Amino acid sequence: MLRRRWLLADQLGPHFLDDPDQPALLVEVRELFRRRPMHRQKAHLILSGVRHRAAELGDRALLLRTDTFREALAQVPEPVEVCHPHSRAALGFARSVPGLTVLPPRGFITGQADFVAWADRTRRGPLRMADFYRQARRWHHVLSGPARGSGGAPAPRRPRAEAAAVPATPPPPPPIVEDDIDAQVRRDLDRWEADGVRFVGRDGPRQYPATHAEAQARLTHFLTYRLPDYGRYADVMSADDPLFAHSALSSSFNLGLLHPEPAVRAAEQAWRSGAAPRTAVEPFIRGLLGWREFLWQLYWYHEPQFRGANWLAATEPIPQWFAELDADAVEARCLADVLAAVRDRAWTHHSPRLLVLGNYALQRGWRPVEVADWFQRCFVDGTDWVMNATVIGMSQYADLARVDTRPYAVDGTDIDEISDYCAGCRYTPERALGELACPYTGGFESFLHRNRERLVADPRLAAELARRDEPEHREAVLAQEEKRGSTAP
Repeated sequence: MLRRRWLLADQLGPHFLDDPDQPALLVEVRELFRRRPMHRQKAHLILSGVRHRAAELGDRALLLRTDTFREALAQVPEPVEVCHPHSRAALGFARSVPGLTVLPPRGFITGQADFVAWADRTRRGPLRMADFYRQARRWHHVLSGPARGSGGAPAPRRPRAEAAAVPATPPPPPPIVEDDIDAQVRRDLDRWEADGVRFVGRDGPRQYPATHAEAQARLTHFLTYRLPDYGRYADVMSADDPLFAHSALSSSFNLGLLHPEPAVRAAEQAWRSGAAPRTAVEPFIRGLLGWREFLWQLYWYHEPQFRGANWLAATEPIPQWFAELDADAVEARCLADVLAAVRDRAWTHHSPRLLVLGNYALQRGWRPVEVADWFQRCFVDGTDWVMNATVIGMSQYADLARVDTRPYAVDGTDIDEISDYCAGCRYTPERALGELACPYTGGFESFLHRNRERLVADPRLAAELARRDEPEHREAVLAQEEKRGSTAP
């Protein structure tokens, strides 16, 4: 007899059930939204996803709305099982419930035992994503052998200067059409907000898939129309096109609506059939088979104190204008546009996250755990296992170099190189001092000087330090950035 499967809010795809007739449990706990301010659109997507999944399953689904998960489980008369939760807190709770069976993880490609065996065997130094990705490709036989008509030769890499070019405009992705479930979710959130539950960001029509069917339609569109240009434009930032070459399906993978392996295989097939070059397909696959899997595995491989490291001794709190997504208070065009994107859409792709948001926080020494918490609450795809590593580790370099080998800090000229933001901005990306000084260029120099003793071992940053280390200039930059403080640039 099939046990009732508890489907958590990030386990909403068909691969989290074993049988078409398996009964399911879904639970809404309002208290989760009360604990800390979440983006309104993220809250809507979570509730919409849970309720749509319950509607899809019909009589097989038991949807409970309770004050706590423990209260909900106490109402279920038959035995319940759950797939391995995606956070330490949720896993600890699941293991504390008598009679609740915890199954192995789902929604990932590489098994935990395989990763642990590989990591333990190769611990001569820090674990690196590139090494894991090469191993994962061998394990899963991905991108092996030549594509059709390629003769085994890789497609030539395009020069970075082409990032300034504009790709052909693809047709818009399949629209998200709100229904009665979304209307009820919006009414419920309005009522909660009136009762004191606080959200950040703006409400708006749902922009991201809440069902497997919606997510699959968006993935098919991406593979057909945007994947061929992904290698050329994945890093490009534009005020005119927030997607550019991206799928914006990170929330669909993190909610469990899509399994990454079929997406990897479909992208690989696009290369083999000649529909997309390897230079486009490989970075997309590396994001799913490499980075996403690596971050998930690191989250469980390292002990919980991974989250508490702070190698650069960053101690400043996040300022109110940033915490409240007050893009109108910001004059720097890149930061204003990206912060507005978070406010209005609860999503940006990886370059704005790293080069604009995370870079600004790193330069000013904001507390890494606060920055990670902000990303987790304000982004529609924010989860503990992702933000723990990408924000604390890669972005803020506060994890003793477990994720990246150097701080992800750049100045305004780097942002200018891969974006259209600097044209029309009141600041000048080459300038570190004065009224027209770019906050990122001055901030980068201040960051280097404040952390000089910790950064001299990095060849690139040591060279930057030497180039900018004239004493009078150094003191002027430090004084200017200290005066700027936590005010919006």
